[in-house]
Amino acid sequence: MSEHTGSAEPSLKEDVLDELGDDRLGEIADLLGTDAAGAHDVVGTTVSELSGGLREKATADPAQAEEVRQALAETQEQQPLQGVATLGGLAAGGLMSGLLTKMSRPVANAVAKKTGLPPATVSRVVELLIPVLLTVFTKRAAGRKAGGGPR
Repeated sequence: MSEHTGSAEPSLKEDVLDELGDDRLGEIADLLGTDAAGAHDVVGTTVSELSGGLREKATADPAQAEEVRQALAETQEQQPLQGVATLGGLAAGGLMSGLLTKMSRPVANAVAKKTGLPPATVSRVVELLIPVLLTVFTKRAAGRKAGGGPR
């Protein structure tokens, strides 16, 4: 499959795909009218756009950088959620949730442009991925706190 380039830490895309599992990836494939491989590609593109958007915000102006820092700090204070069935808890609020939600429309438009999919359909995929990303960020932060470094 994919190879790690110089890091033992799984990529954000791999962590999101693991958290989604085959069932949720299948739901996304159905929503997109494609197969698992097509859904995998759209999820990867979406995660890349979202993480790139966070990086861009973190290096933009000081106010946006502070917003990202605060959101990341908040994810480090959360308890990791167990499985995709518990996504409602963290997704209901929080700085990172708000930040990702604000980014969802531009990300959906960028992914739609890259993939040729309708923006409304991609928006639904982004909405499905935000709670999964929050779970991954929280688990990564908990892993760093518990293990003293990336997992």
